Amino acid sequence: MDILQNIQSPQDVRNLSIGEMDKLCEELRGKIIETVSENGGHLSSNLGVVELTVALHKQFDLPQDRIVWDVGHQCYCHKLLTGRAKQFDTLRKSGGISGFPSPKESEYDTFVMGHSSTSISAALGMAKANTLAGNENYVVAVIGDGAITGGLAYEGLCNGGRDNDRLIVVLNDNRMSINRNVGFVARHLASLRSRPRYVKAKKDVGNALAAIPLIGKPARRLLTRGKLQLKQAVYQNSSVFEEMGYYYLGPVDGHDLNDLLSALQTAKNLNRPVLLHVETNKGQGYSPALENPDIYHGVSGFQRETGRTTRGGRCFSQVAGESLCTLAKDDEKLCVVTAAMTDGTGLSTFAKQYPNRFFDVGIAEEHAVTFASGMATNGLSPVFAVYSTFLQRAYDQLLNDTAIMNNHIVLAIDRAGLVPDDGETHQGLFDVPFLSTIPNTTVFAPSTFEELSLHLKQAVYDTKGIAAVRYPKGGEFPALAMYQPTDRPFTHFRNQHARTLVITYGRLFSNVLQAVRQLRDEMPLSVMKLNRIHPLPKEVFKLIEQYHRVVFFEEGAREGGVAAQLGAKLMERKYRGTYEFYTIDSFVPACTVEEGLAQCGLDVNSMVQTLHKTEGLKHVK
Repeated sequence: MDILQNIQSPQDVRNLSIGEMDKLCEELRGKIIETVSENGGHLSSNLGVVELTVALHKQFDLPQDRIVWDVGHQCYCHKLLTGRAKQFDTLRKSGGISGFPSPKESEYDTFVMGHSSTSISAALGMAKANTLAGNENYVVAVIGDGAITGGLAYEGLCNGGRDNDRLIVVLNDNRMSINRNVGFVARHLASLRSRPRYVKAKKDVGNALAAIPLIGKPARRLLTRGKLQLKQAVYQNSSVFEEMGYYYLGPVDGHDLNDLLSALQTAKNLNRPVLLHVETNKGQGYSPALENPDIYHGVSGFQRETGRTTRGGRCFSQVAGESLCTLAKDDEKLCVVTAAMTDGTGLSTFAKQYPNRFFDVGIAEEHAVTFASGMATNGLSPVFAVYSTFLQRAYDQLLNDTAIMNNHIVLAIDRAGLVPDDGETHQGLFDVPFLSTIPNTTVFAPSTFEELSLHLKQAVYDTKGIAAVRYPKGGEFPALAMYQPTDRPFTHFRNQHARTLVITYGRLFSNVLQAVRQLRDEMPLSVMKLNRIHPLPKEVFKLIEQYHRVVFFEEGAREGGVAAQLGAKLMERKYRGTYEFYTIDSFVPACTVEEGLAQCGLDVNSMVQTLHKTEGLKHVK
């Protein structure tokens, strides 16, 4: 009998025997492999937490007790156990269930989690609210050894150990995040893993003392109070988590249900902040993912029988990496920084060819920017390759640690614009508004591979201050195959009979060209493609004033975007024509790029309909 099909809520899990839970774990792995092979998604991380997820649902009373999943891409088992098994085949599809926790989707999803290192702070807030309300429920933060390297995780840990809130931090230690972990935490966890002899001795001594009549329990309490000094004397290396105020438990085998259930029960009984150190294997139960957890971290699909992944064609990330290798060949000052995204940003080849000039700083975008600025201060040419959505974390460092000194760093901003599948937390829609507020910043927006290489070269050698080059996920659009890039800040395609000018940038240039071609027999249209989107070239405004109507299509946020900035400038110049701009004014859920553009009125058909209109100033949501 299939067990998973009868699981509608965590209450059903709590009624299972150990044998039934083992069978459930097998079924969960099978369902995840089946679905991700078709839909794509995060495979290795989810296969690694199957037993841990089942144990959490067994031991805690959800949703009164709460689980906060860090990053959240390892929540597939959790979704399957909380009433969403029948909808699981819609995972990461438009209108389907999210690949990340979503409180809008289920009461069992406690917090939107798409970025790393946030779970402990959020869980502590929930635990503190419980304490103030006299509520004795537990809050569990599940965080990986990669995510715990992030600065916000340290801030949460430091504050969480101060009081006696019912906070349990489960450290899921799989010895890697997306790429190999770096830094102090990785070394510290390695030292903790080497101490099972101490853990076993502590348990044996405690049990022996407790068995002694009359004096046993007081003696064990005395030993507990002195355990920190004892460990320092024997190992000269106490757990940093205990120094922060947590009761440290572990390491525990994360694939042994008995050990997990026992450890979680102990953590509950302590009624104080606890850090439970659990060791797991990414990709557990599926040999291709177990042997290559980085490749199967996030996949677009694969063949279940062979594990062969579905690889797309050439993409902007690859081109960025290749271009940086070309520049580095003739420039020994060129260095590249990434924040645990070596493969994702196309830098694997650069890391191999120039290991002394490649720096993976872990999940630490704030540090990466200030680190790069420090390099620039001493004469190097640093490039920080980062996803648009993760760059948001480093606004303060861009402003105060870089722009104020006018230090020259380059931002290679990957995944700019709509990003398919991963949903609201991963869309690259907000970098232009916040970069535009920072003085001494230049932003380029290439539309093709060749243009990306050109703009990276311009950013490194022909600009000062912060130079950003933003480009989308995936490949270039076929409609641009004949387009020849230019090093000029904009390109004007004039139709002598046109009264309307269409403006855009980035990959939307492809859709604009197709829409204009469809309408060429009905209405004459001119097109302006912006190559440098900030600051806007002064010549742009002089050209615009030659037209009666201007329509701007932008794959980005409305407020503070290029279209809004251009509109404000036109008002200052008392432009007498009509100005319309069509942008994005919402969080965009999981979808394909094509679906997202259509939803936002930025696909070819929507553009054709828009350009038929003749009304005046519009701000379209």
